[in-house]
Amino acid sequence: MPEPSYKFYQNKACKYFPCHKGVPEDEFNCLFCWCPLFMLGRDCGGDFEYLSSGAKSCLHCTKPHEPGGYEHVLKQYKKVVAKIKEDVAPQSFDK
Repeated sequence: MPEPSYKFYQNKACKYFPCHKGVPEDEFNCLFCWCPLFMLGRDCGGDFEYLSSGAKSCLHCTKPHEPGGYEHVLKQYKKVVAKIKEDVAPQSFDK
């Protein structure tokens, strides 16, 4: 049974497709083209590295693009919400 459409999207017309190596082309998921977990830094759960400049590089991370990537992002997304709540005044969520 194929993945539900909300979990999988592919854009073979993209000039970067596939943007990461290591995932079979027919399984490559473009849904999270820009990873929503990037802002979690070391807590994203992906295979990233920090460059000597201090920038986070996800060049070798395939987590959001491989089978199970949708579930991985959703599981980790609670951390994104928690980070946002840390940065916003608590009373903003009480209204």
